[in-house]
Amino acid sequence: MPAADAEPGISRGTPVTAPALPSQPPAERAVSVLWSFGKCLGAILPVYLAGYYGFSISVVLFGLMIYMGWKHSRLEKVMRLKSAMYLLENERKFTTENVFRAKRDLPPWVNFPDVEKVEWLNKILQQAWPFVGQYLEKLLVETIAPAIRASSIHLQTLSFTKVNIGDKALKVVGVKAHTEHDKRQVMLDLYLSYAGDVEINVEIKKYFCKAGVKGVQLHGKLRVILEPLIGDIPLVGAITMFFIRRPKLDINWTGLTNLLDIPGLNAMSDTMIMDAIASHLVLPNRLTVPLVADLHVAQLRSPLPRGVVRIHLLEAEDLTAKDTVIKGLIDGKSDPYAVLRVGTQIFTSHHVDSNLNPQWREMYEVIVHEVPGQELEVEVFDKDPDQDDFLGRYVHLRLEWLSLLSSADRLSEVIQKNQDLTSKTADPPSAAILAIYLDQAHELPMRKGNKDPSPMVQISIQDATKESKTCYGTNSPVWEDAFTFFIQDPRKQDIDIQVKDDDRALSLGSLTIPLARLLATPELTLDQWFQLENSGSASRIYVKIVLRLNPVGPGGLGKPQPARPQHTTPDPEFATEGVLRINLVEAQNLIAKDNFMGGMVKGKSDPYVKIRVAGITYRSHTIKENLNPIWNELYEVILTQLPGQEIQFELFDKDIDQDDFLGRYMWYTLNDVKSGRVHLVLEWLPRVSDLICERSTSPQWDEAFHFLVRDPRDETLTMKVRALGSLTLPLREVLFEPGLVLDRWVNLDGALPESQILLRVMLKSHTSISALLCTHSLHCQDSTGDNTNTAGQVKLTVGYSAEENRLFITVHSCRALAACSKDGADPYVSFILLPDKKATTKRRTATKKRDLNPEFNERFDFDFSLEESIQRRLDLSVKNSVSFMSRERELIGKLQLDLDQIDLKAGVTQCYDLMRSKQILYASSGTTSHVPPLSPQRFGH
Repeated sequence: MPAADAEPGISRGTPVTAPALPSQPPAERAVSVLWSFGKCLGAILPVYLAGYYGFSISVVLFGLMIYMGWKHSRLEKVMRLKSAMYLLENERKFTTENVFRAKRDLPPWVNFPDVEKVEWLNKILQQAWPFVGQYLEKLLVETIAPAIRASSIHLQTLSFTKVNIGDKALKVVGVKAHTEHDKRQVMLDLYLSYAGDVEINVEIKKYFCKAGVKGVQLHGKLRVILEPLIGDIPLVGAITMFFIRRPKLDINWTGLTNLLDIPGLNAMSDTMIMDAIASHLVLPNRLTVPLVADLHVAQLRSPLPRGVVRIHLLEAEDLTAKDTVIKGLIDGKSDPYAVLRVGTQIFTSHHVDSNLNPQWREMYEVIVHEVPGQELEVEVFDKDPDQDDFLGRYVHLRLEWLSLLSSADRLSEVIQKNQDLTSKTADPPSAAILAIYLDQAHELPMRKGNKDPSPMVQISIQDATKESKTCYGTNSPVWEDAFTFFIQDPRKQDIDIQVKDDDRALSLGSLTIPLARLLATPELTLDQWFQLENSGSASRIYVKIVLRLNPVGPGGLGKPQPARPQHTTPDPEFATEGVLRINLVEAQNLIAKDNFMGGMVKGKSDPYVKIRVAGITYRSHTIKENLNPIWNELYEVILTQLPGQEIQFELFDKDIDQDDFLGRYMWYTLNDVKSGRVHLVLEWLPRVSDLICERSTSPQWDEAFHFLVRDPRDETLTMKVRALGSLTLPLREVLFEPGLVLDRWVNLDGALPESQILLRVMLKSHTSISALLCTHSLHCQDSTGDNTNTAGQVKLTVGYSAEENRLFITVHSCRALAACSKDGADPYVSFILLPDKKATTKRRTATKKRDLNPEFNERFDFDFSLEESIQRRLDLSVKNSVSFMSRERELIGKLQLDLDQIDLKAGVTQCYDLMRSKQILYASSGTTSHVPPLSPQRFGH
């Protein structure tokens, strides 16, 4: 480093010694000793007083805990403030030398190319900051303080003793300009960051009370809209400012307000302050400053919303287990719930007990005021008695954009569609939104004693009530407040307006407006004076009321919906594949690789075969010490009839370290070795018939899948559509379809009730015990479908272990259970092996809360012989866990299964239909042979 860059007063290469501290005068040393003694006495005094007055030691410990918590919170705030100051002062160094840090730690102009640096603006702010401080001091002392003293008799001695905004100026770390949306305005997004050493002290002499602030942090995105653009100076009619979402605020308190740093109070105080800021500066609230006269400020301050977003909170997967036991030695689960935020609109879902893959299936509607800009924030927490743990921000959502229409022509269609969804959602969806702009009132009644009232307004629509601000000491108030409501049916709902005094006891007037009145007005708008009822003869109120319909989609209901296909359409390129069966019989005259003493003593080999075809590798078992091994193994692979496909065979000698190569051959030709040959039998099983498969509505995949199936009577096809739900289809249903082809709409489990998938499944049998199952995911669309005969399905494994001499029954899961209440059901499985007079074989699973697709995976063992097991009958019930006084239905579905119809030695895993009450299914299953499942091969058109 050049000498010019060195620290002042420090020369290179010269050791620096600390200067000797001057000795303190005796008076200062005495004061220091007395101060130390006083602090020690202050620490011991509470303990002495507690013992003197007979208080419990727990009081002292509680006070000590509060003090330690306050101290810790205080130190954290100071460290955060210092870190933020350092970051703002050394932004260039931090950005260039610490690029490995998380993206959220970097300034916006690094993460977003369209965000520009404005260092010139920051230099102007830094230069003008002292004068901003002078203006703020004058404002607080000469304007705000007198207003506070006049508001209450208890605050008549309030004064600001110190106002210093410090040397750290507000910094704009990035600016993004939006000029492509509206040519009559300029829209700017300012990324603000302030970490200042501001110090403001307040004193109330009457109560000897001092309080203040020393250090503030504020970080957020402020949107500034310059509109309308005009042809005269100052070229801009007004400036509108607001935060897109709640900014981050951190305050260091001093004096009496230090108590706000006590754990518990700090979060409450910060929330109250943020709520106060949000009520003025966070969407939908705006601060509008007019720059010219005769400007319609109301339209700028409270514009109509841009639209509505309908949020479907579906599910989450693989969450972290937070409820651990013994400090994490034993993993537990979590009780997750989700919090969704859009500006000041906050929604909280119900929590799902003990589930790392929760399904909420809830719907929320959010009014969108700014496009682009507004964001949806989602956080998942674990519900705990003390403090909820953070689980993450990734969930499965489905979003719908609802446009706003100014015509009531399609109101009946919207309401009819919403009625079809009402029974499937907790809250009925809205058909329209109502925007009310409360402007002013005139000549309201006076209070007793001819005193001016302090009027406020309550606006109610059905069960929703909102209040305006209070205008103190006037009978002609000006509120300029805006409110929005969701409307289910404007033909049946009314607006109730109550004007009251600030104590809510004295009514100053009322007004009722049927929403049906708006349906007959142009543009669905009322903008006029209304005469108040139960008020003075000249009492009036000015209100602007706007109704807007919100049908689904950017084009509303005006776009014609494509016709729903009843069957799939054919694709000539599909189902041209067949099965190639490879019989690996034997090999002869292989090379001996396991030699001893440097090859002087000939050994043998431990051969095995690797077969590669169509991207799949099969491996045979190893035969020990044999140069003429016999495998007699069978492999099957699905291939299309395309030329040029090859099968590669390789022989290896199994060793402890590295396997030795014994030969390679294509089809039947042996290459790269001196001797050896392989006996193979290849059999091509061509296709039997064509498969028709295609989708025509969104979403469309155009993909096909095929599987090798051993016994369709006992196999189950499982599909999981990640955007919608899942499907479990027993293949025995396909056996009863004409031509072994299933082609219809099928309900999806674990999805919205109206979700279905159009599916075509074909079984292609060939001359063996195998069958080729071809499926094609066609398309999904929302459609209603009922299954009135069954109450769902249960998946079981029933078998007999000859080694343990035990009968075992595994309850895997249930699917598509019938709901017992609006919250679904709390299912569990209970069964007994009949005949059993003493109920010794009665078993039950754990209860799954609010889950119609529960996963149990519980195994139950019975010490029965095989002969005794065959004589039993499984009597199974899926029940809803209810309290003693509950009126909910307990039984969900039943199943009876004769075990003599099952090959217990092999074991059977199968899904069984549950019958509703008084309908019992007597199920039987044929013999199955266990074959390891093959990985499915995917192909497209």
